[in-house]
Amino acid sequence: MELKELRSFCAAANLKSISRAAEQLAVGQPVVTTHIRKLEKEIGTTLFDRVRRPIQLTLPGRALLETATPLLQGLDQLLATTLNAQALGPVTLGCVTDIVPHTLLRVVKVFLSSHPHVSVRIKSGSRTEILKMVNQGEVDLGIIQYAERGEQFNYEPLFLYERVLITPRDHPLLKEELNSLDQIAAWPLILMASGTSTRSILEAQLKRTGASYEVIIELDSMDMIKRYVSLGMGVSVGPRFAIEPEDEQLLGVVSLANLLPVDQAGIVSLPGKALSDPAQEFMAVMRQSLQQAPTKNRTSQSLF
Repeated sequence: MELKELRSFCAAANLKSISRAAEQLAVGQPVVTTHIRKLEKEIGTTLFDRVRRPIQLTLPGRALLETATPLLQGLDQLLATTLNAQALGPVTLGCVTDIVPHTLLRVVKVFLSSHPHVSVRIKSGSRTEILKMVNQGEVDLGIIQYAERGEQFNYEPLFLYERVLITPRDHPLLKEELNSLDQIAAWPLILMASGTSTRSILEAQLKRTGASYEVIIELDSMDMIKRYVSLGMGVSVGPRFAIEPEDEQLLGVVSLANLLPVDQAGIVSLPGKALSDPAQEFMAVMRQSLQQAPTKNRTSQSLF
């Protein structure tokens, strides 16, 4: 028993006409007749009473129609759902926490302006957590803050970012030429949790030089860190992409490109993973948005 036979049978049964069923299905009338006869042979019973016009269903024909109709409707819905998933997503992303409210926000805004009906789901976490999500297939793509090397993942670099000193706007450090991290270590530090990328790099450098430092506050958001710094509770070191234009009213920001490494953020994915059309389109928008974004001064000391 084939689906095309059931479709011909249901069309003829509902329309009470072989010719109209053929017209609806866009096939020749002999095709519908052949399908119905083949179906009757396979089942071993007559499905239509052909003595009178319009044709009428026999009792077995009525039973088959009641069973076949929801089956075909379910298959049609299954096909529609599958095609919608290919066309409308969702696009599922894993992104390190600090990139979500800043860089990624701008990309999502551009993407949804041209793909308003595609849903985007974002999961945030540490770099390690994002790589785990990608590896386990929980997300289509991962966005991390520095390169992933090896054969386990594909990595595509997208944009450079530097670390910056973040202070209250009138802080004494803004009047100094920064030649050493020891100058920063002399002040109370407000940082992300231990193990996060920038903090790990900063502490490794400080320990290498033997500098004494004190972390007085740990927070899980650069936005909260900026708020605490602006209130004069300490200074911080964070990624440049966490600084928004409006922050210049409250914060002083100084490039640390001469003291800390400049990294290259990008996309990680599993080799050979089939990505939906929306996921591929999101990647294209991300490339265009980030690679064409204006680059801020990475070497000179500046106030925002």
